[in-house]
Amino acid sequence: MTPYPSPSRLPARPSRWAAGWLLAAVWALSFPLFSPLGPHRLWGCCAAAGYLGAAAVTPWRPRVATAVALVGAVAVPLIWLVLNGRGQSEVIVIERSGRLLLETGRLYLDRPAGAEEYTPYLPGMALFGIPHTVLGRLGDARLWCAGALFGGMWVGRRLVGGRPGGALPVLVASPVVALPLVVSGVDLPLAGLCCLALAAASAGRPVVTGAALAGACALKWTALPAVAVALAVLACCRGRRAAVRCAVVAVAGTIPLILPSAVSQPGELWRQVFAFPTGRAPVATPASSPLPGHLLAELGTWGWYLTVGLLALAGLGVALSLLVRPPRALVAAADRLALGLTLAFALAPASRFGYLALPVLLVVWARSVDPGARRGRVVVGARPDRRSPAVTVR
Repeated sequence: MTPYPSPSRLPARPSRWAAGWLLAAVWALSFPLFSPLGPHRLWGCCAAAGYLGAAAVTPWRPRVATAVALVGAVAVPLIWLVLNGRGQSEVIVIERSGRLLLETGRLYLDRPAGAEEYTPYLPGMALFGIPHTVLGRLGDARLWCAGALFGGMWVGRRLVGGRPGGALPVLVASPVVALPLVVSGVDLPLAGLCCLALAAASAGRPVVTGAALAGACALKWTALPAVAVALAVLACCRGRRAAVRCAVVAVAGTIPLILPSAVSQPGELWRQVFAFPTGRAPVATPASSPLPGHLLAELGTWGWYLTVGLLALAGLGVALSLLVRPPRALVAAADRLALGLTLAFALAPASRFGYLALPVLLVVWARSVDPGARRGRVVVGARPDRRSPAVTVR
């Protein structure tokens, strides 16, 4: 018996699902009304139509409702944007990095003059831009980023023994995944690898966990909180040796991906990947949502140092919570990572509201695949001591 309702069982509470689609439609309609970005406005119009259609169909055909939402919020706007070569600037940045890697072996433009010439990602992200250079529009970076997300979530589901259900299509159709998938895709590989790393850690697979963390850490430095959470899960449930083994694999996998650029372009790597996103580069970052960290940084140098100090304190607090009460299962690990990422994005000197989609995705996905999320879970194989396997009730 699956712990979550499949689409065939949705008619039992059609009003709730219809209300959810209606709320998604209201959210989508805000983009054509208020967003200055063309891809966002297009997505909002298409997604709103899809969500309204899903709300209308839900009482009779819930599976069809999910399909309608997917067509309106994902398929139609994504196909149109890909065929017309449009999207957020992140798509151009990733594809440019892939082209530079193939043509010159370098990833970053020297001394970029404007924000659009900066590449605020670690070298691993360039791999998702290579298909565009080879395949043209069929190699659009968003398609490969989405593939990394779905692959990570699928493998993670298999590792924890999750059963197929209706939650994943609904999650993809929701604004949490649909919007970034259609307009940029840049955060999807990181999300997929984080899902995989947490699932592998909760399943007691240190090598798989380390490999997933290596991939995530080669994409963005914001993956570092996932390292701490995954190691805490392994140390709690499998012992210190498993955690050390995972850490060794993660470091050994990350270094080859980052070291070439760190050696060939150390100045640009620092300037574009670290200084630019934190507002310390000569060119201001366009990430300027009115979150607490950005508002403090706008007050001047002292405000920037204050928000960095608050960010460090928040990180220390989450780290202490991992030591005092380490998570023992997937849902708890996802919640802890989501908390850390939310604090990081809220207190960062430069950030966007869109970044908060990652913590939301982690929380929802973990509950959609964890077979013990709605009842007291027994984690088999957890070893509080070295003498024999045991079971731990969550």
